[in-house]
Amino acid sequence: MEIPSGVIPAIKNMKDFEKVLESDHTTIVFLETRLAQLKSLVQYSKRADKKVLVHFDLIQGLKTDEYGMEFLIRHIKPDGIISTRGNIIKLAKKNKLLAIQRTFLLDSMAVEHNLKLIERFQPDCIELLPGLIPDIIKQISEETGVPVIAGGLVRNKIEVSSALDAGAVAVSTSNNELWKIY
Repeated sequence: MEIPSGVIPAIKNMKDFEKVLESDHTTIVFLETRLAQLKSLVQYSKRADKKVLVHFDLIQGLKTDEYGMEFLIRHIKPDGIISTRGNIIKLAKKNKLLAIQRTFLLDSMAVEHNLKLIERFQPDCIELLPGLIPDIIKQISEETGVPVIAGGLVRNKIEVSSALDAGAVAVSTSNNELWKIY
């Protein structure tokens, strides 16, 4: 799967899901989804020609281990995985899914620690949260050479533009007002 660009809708409820299916966005993210609903959501999305990224750590009812990943790959069939867990990133890559490592920018020690994890697990893409720190977006993008998605706490068009100008390839957001920007 290609690395997504622009604004990536992150779905938290069915009302937003219906909106995004009718949109021009080609990639969507499922957050906080129940396992029982996930297969049909992915199927509907694919029928609407959407690429599907699933936040593996937030699937309710699925254990975040290799067996959970095996189930997801065989039965749900997403195009990519977002996870904070290195073992899940490795499994996603091994199974030819887009592997996006979610990292939290809490302080300078967290940035250094995450840079080591990125080097170790070599994700296809990095999602940085919060996505409001242009200098860090630029630093991590340049240091790793890995595409960066900015996410979390992005509230307006200026913040979306700032993240993209700093080198992020995309901005993921559950704020459906921002889906209209790009």
